[in-house]
Amino acid sequence: MFPKFALLSLFLTAITAQAQLVGTYQTETHPSLSWQRCTKNGGCQTVSGSVVLDSNWRWVHTKSGYTNCYTGNTWDKTLCPDNQSARPTVRSRNNSNGKNIGSRVYLMASESRYQMFKVLNQEFTFDVDVSQLPCGLNGALYFSAMDEDGGMARFSTNKAGAKYGTGYCDSQCPRDIKFINGEANADGWEPSSNDSNAGNGGNGICCNEMDVWEANSISSAYTPHPCDGTQSTRCSGTACGGQSNRYGSICDPDGCDFNSFRMGDKSFYGPGLKVNTNSKFTVVTQFITDTGTASGTLKEIRRLYVQNGRIIQNSKVNVPGMAEQDSVTTQFCNEAKAAFGDRDSFGQHGGMSGMSKSMAVGMVLVLSVWDDHTANMLWLDSNYPTDADPNKPGIARGTCATSSGVPAEVESSAANARVIYSNIKFGDIGSTYSGTA
Repeated sequence: MFPKFALLSLFLTAITAQAQLVGTYQTETHPSLSWQRCTKNGGCQTVSGSVVLDSNWRWVHTKSGYTNCYTGNTWDKTLCPDNQSARPTVRSRNNSNGKNIGSRVYLMASESRYQMFKVLNQEFTFDVDVSQLPCGLNGALYFSAMDEDGGMARFSTNKAGAKYGTGYCDSQCPRDIKFINGEANADGWEPSSNDSNAGNGGNGICCNEMDVWEANSISSAYTPHPCDGTQSTRCSGTACGGQSNRYGSICDPDGCDFNSFRMGDKSFYGPGLKVNTNSKFTVVTQFITDTGTASGTLKEIRRLYVQNGRIIQNSKVNVPGMAEQDSVTTQFCNEAKAAFGDRDSFGQHGGMSGMSKSMAVGMVLVLSVWDDHTANMLWLDSNYPTDADPNKPGIARGTCATSSGVPAEVESSAANARVIYSNIKFGDIGSTYSGTA
C-alpha cells in the first residue's frame, strides 16, 4: 500500500554559472514518496510527496559548456578560483561517467518546497529494513532545520532552491558542502586524504538536527543536537568546530544519544535479538511536551518498536549512576554526560528547550545512507574511543570490531548494502501504529 524508498550507492551529477543556477541539460524529475498524516479521531490520510537529491551529489560544470568545475575531490582553480567566481548551476541525472558513494534525499511537499514537520506533541513512525547494513554503515533518517525553499528567499545567489536539493545543514556544521548560501565553498578547499569524492572548504553550515534514526543491523541510536538559533548559519574555519576545534561552533556535535547497547542492554537490538534486525520492523518516536500541546516545550523523546504485530517498549538504562530510564529527557542527558565523563555540549546549547525552538519552526525530513571517513562509524557500533577501556561506561556502543568500518573496505565488501524506509506516518501521539503488548 505504501511506497518503499531504498537508499544505496548512486551515480549522480550537477552544473555551474553566475550564481547557484539551474541547468538545462536534463529535466529534473522527483521520485514519488507518499506518506500518511494521522489523527486519533480521523485515522490516517495519504499525502502525496516526492524526494529530491541533495545538490552536493550533483555534477558541477561551466555555464557555457560542460567542462567540470569540480573533478574527483578538487576544484578547478582556473574556472573556480574563489567562492564568488565559481557560482554553480545545479542539475541531477544518472550518468556513467563517475560514481559517488552514499546518498541523501529530502521529502518534498511540492516541486519547489520541502515538507516541513512540526513534531512537538506529535509522533513520527516508519518501517525500516536494515538487514543489509553491516558494520561501518549508517542508514540515517533525521530532521534538519533547513529553509523550506532551500534558501532562495534568504540568499539572492541561490537561484536553484529546494527543487534541486540546496540548503543542507546539520549540527556538525559540515564543511564538505560544495555550495553554501548559493556561493561555492572553493576558498581553502582541502581534498580528503581518504575520500576520492570529498574534501572540506573554508566555510561550513550549521543548524539544529534531530537524529530520529541512525542505525545498521548491529546498533542504533536516536539523538537530539541543539544549536544556538533556529535557522541555518554559515560558519568559517575553526568556528565550524570539527576535529581541530570540536566544540567551537554554535552547535552541539555530540548530542544526547540513546543507544540501547551503550546504555547497558546488550540483548535488545540486533540480529536475532528482541528487536530482530534480520527482518523489517516499525520505529515510533514521540516528541512529548511539558503542556501536552504543540505550543509547549519539548520535555521527552520516547521510542518504541513494533515487529510482527507486537509492541516492543524501549530498553531501560542499566548504567551505574543513572536512573532506570527508557527515553531522552533532561535528567537522562545530565546523568549520561556525568556517567560517561562526556562534555555537556548538549546543555551548553540549550538542551531540550534549545531543540524545542527549532522543532516549533519546522524541520525537513532527510533520508540517507553513508559510511564514515573520519571515525569508521565506530561511535555507533563498536568501542569508541578505540584506546579507551571498553568496560568503562559509555565506551562500548556495539559488537563491531574496532578494526571495522574502514570506508574502502566497506565499499568493496558491502557494495550492495542498502536500507529500505517505508510506511511513513506522522500525527497525534498514539495514532500512527498498532499492535499487542
